[in-house]
Amino acid sequence: MACDLLIRNGALLTMAGGDSEICPAGFVAITGGEIAAVGPMGAAPDPGTATTVIDAGGQLVMPGLVNGHCHAAMTLFRGLADDLPLMTWLHEHIFPAESRWVTPDMVYWCSKLAAAEMLMSGITTVADGYFYEHEAARAFHDAGLRGVAAQGVIDFPAPGVPDPTENVATAASFLAAWQGRTPCITPAVFCHSPYTCTPATLRQAKELARDQGASFFIHVAETEAEVAQCRVQHATTPIRYLHDLGVLDAATVLIHCVWLEPAEIDLIAASGAAVVSCPSSNMKLASGIAPLTELLAAGVVVGLGTDGVASNNRLDLFREMDLVAKLHKVRHFDPAALPARQVLTMATLGTARALGLASRIGSLEPGKGADLIILDLQQPHLTPCYDVAALLVYAAQGADVRTVIVDGKIVMRDRRLRNFDLDEVVARVNGMAARVRAG
Repeated sequence: MACDLLIRNGALLTMAGGDSEICPAGFVAITGGEIAAVGPMGAAPDPGTATTVIDAGGQLVMPGLVNGHCHAAMTLFRGLADDLPLMTWLHEHIFPAESRWVTPDMVYWCSKLAAAEMLMSGITTVADGYFYEHEAARAFHDAGLRGVAAQGVIDFPAPGVPDPTENVATAASFLAAWQGRTPCITPAVFCHSPYTCTPATLRQAKELARDQGASFFIHVAETEAEVAQCRVQHATTPIRYLHDLGVLDAATVLIHCVWLEPAEIDLIAASGAAVVSCPSSNMKLASGIAPLTELLAAGVVVGLGTDGVASNNRLDLFREMDLVAKLHKVRHFDPAALPARQVLTMATLGTARALGLASRIGSLEPGKGADLIILDLQQPHLTPCYDVAALLVYAAQGADVRTVIVDGKIVMRDRRLRNFDLDEVVARVNGMAARVRAG
């Protein structure tokens, strides 16, 4: 069987059907950006039939991680306002900084820096939501990162949308520009939150997303204060509010969902909406712990995200897996709560399902897009390996990723990014940061 790329001799973790069993020595054959065949070495094609061959001996081949929520351009604000409550952080620091410093150029270069960080930690797909999202999508495309890029919608003057009455129209223009433009960029709509968007905006933005077959993202139920504010303003809770507006359906992705009542979990499950949890961000902002075990038990699709680095400081899903597993063990006083295999599924197939991309990514199966990563297992902290899921969740880190392939293309080999000059990106962002420091 002739193929473009053949990966041989690696320990193989396919995650097919969410299964985290490992094949000690396997292969992946890639043709035209898709996985043509996968299996044990006994069934591997002759390496002479492949254009490029990677010997993955001593390494682990697995699906790329899927980051369910990020604000990539906010790399410029990493460490700008730490150790603050959410509303103080947002209204006194982040929103003013965005008003002053967010430009198309900033979004492009800072999103490219985020793409570098994500690729180098094994993330092959990101769901991003921000302003000037054209530039974020362009940065992901240029970097070789698969992206679900969502144009931000908010009901006050925002970067690129000085007139809030144009917010949904701007999102419509973005969808039109990127729909079908490239197979690795999927456009979407991101309404910031129920407390920054009016009911009319939420309905209009969701209607737009439905008409275009696009995903609809929204921060919701992140803090106890948000829930209290919603009760005062709308005499109900945030999830019920979105339900009453007709926003909840299978193409809606609810970000955070920390403060939920049991009846709201049932509403989410009945609607088919997905939830993406961002444990580091929720911890750092002291928002709380999302009830993931209850959501999963109710049949809700749950994914994992980093959030932006302004409220996390790192874009490393290996770290998020470790944290989310341990948080729920502490929350339930049960060491068996949210086991490693379930968490690993969340960071791959689970988030792919949340984004509506499970037919394309999240596992290594013939016919799917060839998005995969290769980790070096010959490390002290990864030796020995008894259970690969436990090893990945509790011991691995982003820096263990050696090679990254997205859509069948090698975008990082032996820790060297191939599509762009990382030094240039770092210099550009540092130049911007110098101006932020100078005020």
